[in-house]
Amino acid sequence: MNVQTVQSAAIDTIDLETRLTQDHHQSLKLWLRMLSTTVMIENEIRNRLRAEFDITLPRFDLMAQLERHPDGLRMGELSKRMMVTGGNITGITDQLEQEGLVVRVTDKQDRRAYSVKLTPAGRKAFKTMASVHEAWVAELLAGLDPEQKNQMISMLSSVKSDLSAGNKHNESE
Repeated sequence: MNVQTVQSAAIDTIDLETRLTQDHHQSLKLWLRMLSTTVMIENEIRNRLRAEFDITLPRFDLMAQLERHPDGLRMGELSKRMMVTGGNITGITDQLEQEGLVVRVTDKQDRRAYSVKLTPAGRKAFKTMASVHEAWVAELLAGLDPEQKNQMISMLSSVKSDLSAGNKHNESE
């Protein structure tokens, strides 16, 4: 699917924004626009990963976490980073282990715990997938010029910073 197909799907698809009316607050409209756009991009990436590499997005995401940590990560740490339950991590790890892409190793600091690491085959497979994934994201966002991308990054960074500051404030109360 190319960018034009995704864009026309945006127009034709009933999405989260269809609930909006003229009376809704601008902030709500913005939030739903960001959310529906994210969902559309995520669905496209999910479909492409399945078609091109026969892998799910959660499996790709787990491999991405492990690629950043060559010594491996504990299952609980993977669960926190991916914001899913330990049971989900176990299932994903089981599948990737069966395919020879990851291996469980006894944690050196706690023999009762396991870390998960990419195997050499997993590292090679992920490198290929990550390169293609990056090209897909670039293609899907090709309608924005570099300055627009920088502006959006800056604006969303401000929102993220404000939200983080708000969370810190709420935790201290």
